[in-house]
Amino acid sequence: MTDPTSLILIGLGANLGNAEFASPRAICEAAVSAIEEAGVVILRQSGWFKSAPVPASSQPWYINGVIAVETSLTPEPLMSLMARIEERFGRTRGEKNAARTLDIDLIAYGDMVIGWDQDETDGLCVPHRRMNARGFVLLPLQEIAPDWLHPVLHLPLTQMIAALDPSQRTLRDD
Repeated sequence: MTDPTSLILIGLGANLGNAEFASPRAICEAAVSAIEEAGVVILRQSGWFKSAPVPASSQPWYINGVIAVETSLTPEPLMSLMARIEERFGRTRGEKNAARTLDIDLIAYGDMVIGWDQDETDGLCVPHRRMNARGFVLLPLQEIAPDWLHPVLHLPLTQMIAALDPSQRTLRDD
């Protein structure tokens, strides 16, 4: 089995459909295929989860999942690829935390640490700066890499999950 600290982890989420895909889950499933078609190898894929918006709002619930991948792309070109796929599925960037047709985030790139000494708005940050407080990332991640350890906080998934705000609601979408 692959060492969990060497995994490249990508989170996917959506809470809006679009003209081609009626449901957020269909968009997320198609986005996984698009990532693979772009030459990124999918090693593992979590199940899909439903989650209430964070921060809490009246927008629709999200569908979320996590994939572990293998690629020769370094973090910056991988992020560019993910942004192009988001655009292809109708993602427009505007208001922070707004509803969206697709959100693809680089959760971790092995044990690499980038940008943690910068302000949050200064660009690439790996591992994802808020992933440790997001049930919609941690619960799917636990399915595919239960022994993963946060490379900055040095916390295991079980401890981060136990520390989640109880108001965060994340459920399996079977």
